[in-house]
Amino acid sequence: MDCDIFLVGLNHRTAGVDVRERFALVNHCDPEHWALPCTGAVNESVILSTCNRVELLAAGSGDVPGQMLDCWAKARGAKVDELSPYVYVHKNLEAVRHLFSVASSLDSMVLGEPQILGQLKTAYRKAVQSHATGVILNRLLHKAFSVAKRVRTETAVASSAVSISYAAVELAKRIFGDMRGHKALLVGAGEMAELAAMHLLQAGIDEILVANRTLARGEELARQFQGRAVPFAQLAEQLTSVDIIITSTGSQEPVIRARDIRAVLKARKNRPMFFIDIAVPRDIDPDVNGLDNVYLYDIDDLREVVEENLASRRDEAAKAAEIVNEEVLAFSHWLSSLDVQPTIVALIERGESMAREELAKTLKRLGPVDVPTREALEALVGSLVRKMNHDPIMFLKNGGMAQEGNGQRISLTRRIFGLDKTGCKYTEEH
Repeated sequence: MDCDIFLVGLNHRTAGVDVRERFALVNHCDPEHWALPCTGAVNESVILSTCNRVELLAAGSGDVPGQMLDCWAKARGAKVDELSPYVYVHKNLEAVRHLFSVASSLDSMVLGEPQILGQLKTAYRKAVQSHATGVILNRLLHKAFSVAKRVRTETAVASSAVSISYAAVELAKRIFGDMRGHKALLVGAGEMAELAAMHLLQAGIDEILVANRTLARGEELARQFQGRAVPFAQLAEQLTSVDIIITSTGSQEPVIRARDIRAVLKARKNRPMFFIDIAVPRDIDPDVNGLDNVYLYDIDDLREVVEENLASRRDEAAKAAEIVNEEVLAFSHWLSSLDVQPTIVALIERGESMAREELAKTLKRLGPVDVPTREALEALVGSLVRKMNHDPIMFLKNGGMAQEGNGQRISLTRRIFGLDKTGCKYTEEH
């Protein structure tokens, strides 16, 4: 295979929320190119940027990781050496394995959470719209989606799955105990806010307010959960009447600052306030945590709650990992076919060309023959070519996963049969 597959990224295990928000790409990609520039070493690419991970997937040849890191750092106005300490790099089958695990929610902070698959599909769709993907990543991403579906169908890893939003509400219940008699304000109206609203209602919250920059979307979410939408511009004054605030906007700057909360606390007569910031970059100024009677938690603080929900799913995760291993092996066979396919095509074309030449010579020596005789001779030589090519083709196809082994088989076959060197031809069928 002329192209290698690389995955370069950082996640909740390798970087804290401050680093993740600094290098987030979700709002920094060129809207016309939700991927790396397909120039230089990079031929295809997809960018996945969520609150818990930023991952760049690419296919190409040469120093692909170097180009990926350089583009990533430049997009965030940083230097590569500021980014690289937090980054992991996977190549070829390890990149495939990691992607399958991510899609199946086996690499998430919350094992089995459903959001990551939708986020990956969105990332892929944007890359396709930007013409940044090709045969390799198209096949890889579609396979990742099918692997995730198989994991959810054949295991219980997503059974009673929790999400970051669920963990946020569980944390609020620890602070307030009975949720009845309390109001909650959701800042942002995306998928995370929608899940938080659902869990708040299940926990018995009295009322849900929704503040969103686009009022119509806030009203839509509020109607769905019997809540009330409020103008985003009135956010500060609404804080005086709520006890629980969960933020999940896409803002690049804090939407709630410590100076705003001081006045709110005075109006509330210092009644406790509970803030959960599940956005990356963070929506709430960390200095808020220094105020009396204020409890501020960010996405990394939810780890303890999340950990308590993992034990019952670990056995299922082991089953899911076996499925991922099987699918990685299957994908490796497809990758191997990209190596050998041009040689197989050349081998078949060589045999057919020789057969046509020899048949023409034979027919010329025989003189005029009737149609049935001609068809019988054509069938004979065609059958001989197929039978003679069978063993060499099986020899090529049985190269296995090792790229070096494939190269040796291809080189040997081309030398034995005198095939001219040809470029790699990728086709979707193989």
